[in-house]
Amino acid sequence: MIVVLMGVSGVGKTTIGKLLATRTGWKFEDADDYHSEENRRKMAAGIPLTDADRKPWLNAVHERMLQYQQQSEHAIFACSALKQQYRDLLSACFANNELRFIYLYAPSALIRERMNARHHPYMNPDLLDSQLATLEPPSDAWSVSVDGSPKEAVEEILSRLREAGVLTSAAERQ
Repeated sequence: MIVVLMGVSGVGKTTIGKLLATRTGWKFEDADDYHSEENRRKMAAGIPLTDADRKPWLNAVHERMLQYQQQSEHAIFACSALKQQYRDLLSACFANNELRFIYLYAPSALIRERMNARHHPYMNPDLLDSQLATLEPPSDAWSVSVDGSPKEAVEEILSRLREAGVLTSAAERQ
């Protein structure tokens, strides 16, 4: 199973992904690690990425996801996956029971507050508006509110993974 925690910057994809990985014992990958230096420079300067900028990045993330699939390993990815076409690219070659998108969301004012309170090496908080404008909320993902604590979001995700038969309580780490 590959779980993709998706949503705009500042919703806690990386924080929740690391906590979820600790609880499940699954591998965690941050899709941001696959951005080119040019993309990082653009984002740091507050310049929104285009579809053309994102395509090589998404292809690299997809290739990494396929490696986990080929090795029959579970993994959690933090990836914005803002548009349906991005999610379609990422989900290519995966069966429905091999990949699950989890849409993390919160009110934009709360996301902005959290972004302003953190330091990210290249994600400029001024890009939140462009990310919100680009976002196409998914119809086929699990939606999880992150207006509470990261631990609360992780508990909800774990519960859903158990309900879906992907995770047993015995396999969980406390």
